[in-house]
Amino acid sequence: MTTAQLDSPVAETRPPVTAADRRKGRRTLLLLAFVCVLPVIASYLMFYVWPPQGRVNHGDLLTPAALPATVLQGAGGQAPLQRSELEGRWTLLLVAPAACDEACGRALYVSRQARVAQAKEMDRVGRVWLLADAAEPDLALLETHEDLRLARADSAWLAALPAAAPGSVWMVDPLGNVMMHFADEPDTTTAARAMNKDLQRLLKYSALGRGGRE
Repeated sequence: MTTAQLDSPVAETRPPVTAADRRKGRRTLLLLAFVCVLPVIASYLMFYVWPPQGRVNHGDLLTPAALPATVLQGAGGQAPLQRSELEGRWTLLLVAPAACDEACGRALYVSRQARVAQAKEMDRVGRVWLLADAAEPDLALLETHEDLRLARADSAWLAALPAAAPGSVWMVDPLGNVMMHFADEPDTTTAARAMNKDLQRLLKYSALGRGGRE
């Protein structure tokens, strides 16, 4: 045997991947996926299937429907909006033209008050206004809603939202699913309290976003 042969590295051989290894890998991936969605599943079960005695939800429960993966054009000088931006926290979403009427104004006010009412948990809640036209919203209005995310709705996102009267607010879960609807309520104080109560329960039973977005 030559010196070159003695000095050359020995090729490392690896055992072939067996069917058992592949099954184990799939089980691991499924387990990781289950752990990720478990907090949201728990919030649904505790809020709707096994509710606390005497609890009455205020929003209308919807069959969860995923928002589209299409990227929306940003508005008001903001960046484009992707669905992934909504994932990891609860989101209050409304659709209205840029010329925000009274119903739109109530929806903005109520969603802001419900979010602020969460105090230290406030960062676990987002707000999105999907503009239904190509116009620009009033800058003075936006100054009173600094946390508001703005984007222009497209047909796919609008189709994912059930038909509803102006001033409606939808709740989007941390997986990007539309799961609850709040109708317009002329009494904004009553509406904000109702939304606040539902939001508090969802945050209580879901650990997603606690201590920062996850």
